[in-house]
Amino acid sequence: MTIRTRIAPSPTGDPHVGTAYIALFNLVFARQHGGQFILRIEDTDQVRSTRASEEQILESLRWLGLGWDEGPDVGGPHGPYRQSERMSIYQQHARQLIESGHAFYCFATPDELDEMRREQQARGETPRYDGRGLELSPSEVQRRLGAGEPHVIRMKIPAEGVCVIDDMLRGKIEIPWSQVDMQVLVKADGMPTYHLANVVDDHLMEITHVIRGEEWISSAPKHQLLYRYFGWNQPLFCHMPLLRNPDKSKLSKRKNPTSINYYRRMGYLPEALLNYLGRMGWSMPDEREKFSLAEMLTSFDLQRVSLGGPVFDVDKLNWLNGQWLREDLSADALVQRFRDWAFNVDYLGQIIPHVQKRIHTLSDVVPLAGFFLAGMLDVKAQDFENAKLSADQVRQILQFSSWYLDGERAWNIENLSAGLTTIAQAMDIKMRDFMIPIFVAIAGKPQAPSITDAMGILGADISRARVRHALGVVGGPSKKEVKAWEKQYRAIFTSDSDAGE
Repeated sequence: MTIRTRIAPSPTGDPHVGTAYIALFNLVFARQHGGQFILRIEDTDQVRSTRASEEQILESLRWLGLGWDEGPDVGGPHGPYRQSERMSIYQQHARQLIESGHAFYCFATPDELDEMRREQQARGETPRYDGRGLELSPSEVQRRLGAGEPHVIRMKIPAEGVCVIDDMLRGKIEIPWSQVDMQVLVKADGMPTYHLANVVDDHLMEITHVIRGEEWISSAPKHQLLYRYFGWNQPLFCHMPLLRNPDKSKLSKRKNPTSINYYRRMGYLPEALLNYLGRMGWSMPDEREKFSLAEMLTSFDLQRVSLGGPVFDVDKLNWLNGQWLREDLSADALVQRFRDWAFNVDYLGQIIPHVQKRIHTLSDVVPLAGFFLAGMLDVKAQDFENAKLSADQVRQILQFSSWYLDGERAWNIENLSAGLTTIAQAMDIKMRDFMIPIFVAIAGKPQAPSITDAMGILGADISRARVRHALGVVGGPSKKEVKAWEKQYRAIFTSDSDAGE
């Protein structure tokens, strides 16, 4: 049997270090056994999925050195490798489940389901689907389908008993069927949910080992049951421990930068970041912390993965990156890496037009453009003091801007300008005054080349991180303020969108 593993990222945002972490362990496990590593794009969320996000994911994984044998860009015998291009396959398998009696049509409206959950909560029960669709007669189902009533397809779940999952790391995991909901397999718009598409794709792509994050343990009974319903052999499951913040919470961008692009733009070496992800929850037999991908391949043993939540500590990553910079690069190699990082023609070509009209000598470029070539800026609270803005206004400007930038997926100058202008107008602050804290956050000073142009050049990850850092410097909102400010922020863009209708 040829070992086949996969990574299946969803192209709905920035390329996440958690994706690289899981991809690394899938690749190493497959390579160590002479197997194959597949990349599949799970883009059934048509509202949030973008081709730009997909391209960033592929590019960031390639930058790290995580190559794949089959995928949307390289092809392969089990394509297509984008779920959006496999709709007829999922529809066929959904019909098969209906015909075999393992799935059913549900016509409950969102309002009906909300009412059902409210009643269950009032009785002290855990909200879950109550199986009302199973009570419809075949004739009633056909009548409603013929009338074109909106519906979903749900899978049947046993009413009693316990599901036993064999996990490569955790042994037997027991989950009562009473805790498993009747999962929607096909949504009202005809799109499959992750659960159906994931199982069908893994089977048809001959995946032998599913190595994924532990957040999927609760879904494992549904997936195991689908394999049984289809009469297929199930791949082996392995649920890796999640990456954690230093406070042991799940790794999140609110507490740690999570985008691979951020670490690339900050000047981390791909070898060092990959090394760091490799030591997340796993260790070399000799316990050394610095090792290459080739060395990890030689020594890898899945059973050496620790189930304790690995902490993503940026200080530790900084130390490890420094080891790689000092010990593995000659001076000439470091010069080349430095040039490739920020002093390359493409990047400088974006920056120079914005400072050229302001300079008298070449040395003037450094103070004007230095913030383009830096990582996080050493800003202080007094840098944000402004005669025309109160301290609370500065804090609110940075918080609202941070929320806006975090949610902006189409990262371009027009969108950034429009979004920030909308916030300024809602806060009744003149644009030139509103932008001063943004200038300081992004450029480290209140005067600089066009700050939205600068944000376009710096990119989403560094821009978001700098605004978030600035907010921490001036003092983020209290819990009470967060609640009030979130309400105000939502009202800004709700009223803005209503006005455009």
